[in-house]
Amino acid sequence: MGGKRAVIFDLDGTLLDTLTDIAGSMNVVLASFGFPLHERDAYLAFVGGGIDVLAYRALPDDRRDEPTVARAVAMMREEYAGRWSDTSQPYPGIPELLDELARKGILLAVLSNKLESFTRTMVEALLGSWNFFQVRGLEFGRPRKPDPSQAIAIAQDMRLDPEQILFTGDSDIDIQTALKAGMFPVGVLWGYQSRQQLISGGAEALIEKPGDLLGYV
Repeated sequence: MGGKRAVIFDLDGTLLDTLTDIAGSMNVVLASFGFPLHERDAYLAFVGGGIDVLAYRALPDDRRDEPTVARAVAMMREEYAGRWSDTSQPYPGIPELLDELARKGILLAVLSNKLESFTRTMVEALLGSWNFFQVRGLEFGRPRKPDPSQAIAIAQDMRLDPEQILFTGDSDIDIQTALKAGMFPVGVLWGYQSRQQLISGGAEALIEKPGDLLGYV
């Protein structure tokens, strides 16, 4: 293994630990409805699919009607916009990993199911010391992961074949995206899903700490 020329990273649960701010924001929204709140770790099962999926999963089973979900999503966007940076930060070892990848001349990109505005803002604020070739999030009309089209588009813009790229993430959604795009899927074990979920998703490599990724480039 080795010889890869680029890495596409997921954002939440991979580069950045964002769960506390996500959970806190969604709980404010739930409280405004008078709905039960969730413990932080319960949000491990809610994240990964985008803000609309998060809101749907966090709402009570009997209050997942379309109008309530739409209102919760709008409120969550507003609440999260004001507190996304309260505690979110790169995971330990991520700065050193990005430094070394840059030193090696490896192209870096981010592909997230978070809204593109949040994705770009967070990368600039919390990962602004590194040059990312592209940062893509969710926009209207753009298919979300595990659809591979955005990953393939990044590869095309890099002028690389998909097999020259590592796709690195913490969820089965990321692993499935990598496989569908023809990229090498690396699952990270410090994120929001379990080892078994990553294995079941088809991960071809699992890493315990960020520096372990260097063995695959």
